[in-house]
Amino acid sequence: MSEPTANRPVGRRTFVLGTAAAAGTAALAGPLAQAASAASFGYRDDGSNYVVDTGASLVFKVSKTNGDLTSLVYRGTEYQGYGGKNSHIESGLGTSTVTVKQSGSTILISVAYGTLRHYYAARSGENNIYLWTNRADTSVASTRFILRVKAGLFLNDQPDSYTYAPTTIEASDVFAKSDGQTRSKHYSKLRVVDYDYIGWSANGVGLWIVRSNHEKASGGPFYRSLLRHQSADGGGLYEILHYAQNQTEDERFGLQGPYVIALTDGGAPSSSLFPGTLTTPWADSLGISGYVASGGRGRVAGVGITGRNTAYPYTVGLANAAAQYWGSARSSDGYFSIAGVLPGTYTLTVFKSELAVHTTSVTVTAGGTTTLNSIAIPSSNDPSNASAIWRINDWTGTPSGFKNADLMTYAHPSDVRAAAWTGNVVIGSGTETSAFPCYLWKDVNSGLLVYFKLTAAQAAAAHTLRIGVTTAYANGRPQVVVNDTWTSAIPSPPTQPSTRSLTNGSYRGNNHTFTYSVPASAWRTDTGQYNTLKINIVSGSGTTSYLSAGTSIDALDLLT
Repeated sequence: MSEPTANRPVGRRTFVLGTAAAAGTAALAGPLAQAASAASFGYRDDGSNYVVDTGASLVFKVSKTNGDLTSLVYRGTEYQGYGGKNSHIESGLGTSTVTVKQSGSTILISVAYGTLRHYYAARSGENNIYLWTNRADTSVASTRFILRVKAGLFLNDQPDSYTYAPTTIEASDVFAKSDGQTRSKHYSKLRVVDYDYIGWSANGVGLWIVRSNHEKASGGPFYRSLLRHQSADGGGLYEILHYAQNQTEDERFGLQGPYVIALTDGGAPSSSLFPGTLTTPWADSLGISGYVASGGRGRVAGVGITGRNTAYPYTVGLANAAAQYWGSARSSDGYFSIAGVLPGTYTLTVFKSELAVHTTSVTVTAGGTTTLNSIAIPSSNDPSNASAIWRINDWTGTPSGFKNADLMTYAHPSDVRAAAWTGNVVIGSGTETSAFPCYLWKDVNSGLLVYFKLTAAQAAAAHTLRIGVTTAYANGRPQVVVNDTWTSAIPSPPTQPSTRSLTNGSYRGNNHTFTYSVPASAWRTDTGQYNTLKINIVSGSGTTSYLSAGTSIDALDLLT
């Protein structure tokens, strides 16, 4: 429901959230070529920092005290820092042990703080900084690396910017402009699977963070988290190592990386730096804690997947307590290949769009390929295959297609661009899906009515009503009333993240289906009359308005 964003003009400046496909067409300026001579490559100690000259156009400094990135000079211009703050892990480490070594054409700076290990690497003739972070346990906070960028260099007025949105409307991180549009650093639009790099381009300079493969992150391929922000104080680019907001999985520990700070002549970063493409044999012998070279990893390949609905993309995910991976299934036959996997036993999940429709177990060995025969998705695993009297939206694990669904990945529900959250739905009108709101809240649009007719035979029988949800806030869940004569029990709340979700661009929680057995006595026997289904959102939690208890809808149907 969100699309990767290509170069987009904002006055004389542009920004890019990129994918491998976009990089192939973006500006074609590409990364700067290596310098003809990298004679200046090396490092020095200025007393407070290790100063690294890459021998290209980049010079950076790392604090000898705490491992902060204290300077990022490209073509003679300083890009690092705002508000007196450096770039660093989390909000900065305390006193650390910081060391440096040069191995041929590579310089590695190592930072040790308690059980945390963090690394910066530079290669001769490259305008890149390679970073790794190894968080071994909860004794040290390390949920992100933030690259802080000086104000005025890459201004934009996009969803994840609040430069021009001075009015705070929620917490301290959601803002409104005078025209009613909303802004927040949470509003990236993108899932992890949708982007390879994040950053800005302006005046012949591109500044990017190319993400890692996220093997030690959590949430899977469809997880959304903040990627960058821009304000009057300056900008921030993030590599999220773990993010708790609307998180469905426990935190993983171990080495994450490399992720790359890349500077270019304004074009996209080189695709050779993208996750799944980047190879770092030059790092194999550097002594990075937790590093596993390609020879210590394996691959999973599947010859195909049957039982797919070819109207939707399918993704195959691997996950266990230690790592996660994913890959796309080929549209023609479902073939997939996932390489660079750490040895171990994983749960393999096949997703139709974002809905899990099949799981199995697979074991990966170092240096080997685990080849799977064709995977058959049982028809009963896809709820869309059930025969229904009526259905609103298809079952995809997302609210895509419902009213305001796309907007909610980059705007607050109060945004002026949102259609009215209230309004009733009539089966057979042809507007059932587009009229049904993607989110329902106890304090906003609870009591939504769905009108439908039944034949005499249908009205004479009991039926099962299903409502699928993708996440919930404050235990919001649907209780239904049919024709004001039959009321369902209040269902138990399913396990969902406890943080904000519906107001910060994320519908991705735990998919759950509520089922209601409606007796025949509840239906109207006059076939000329409409039956009414009222959907109330119930919960004893939440506050008011868009922070009242709520839920995101996937699909709903009345089975035959």
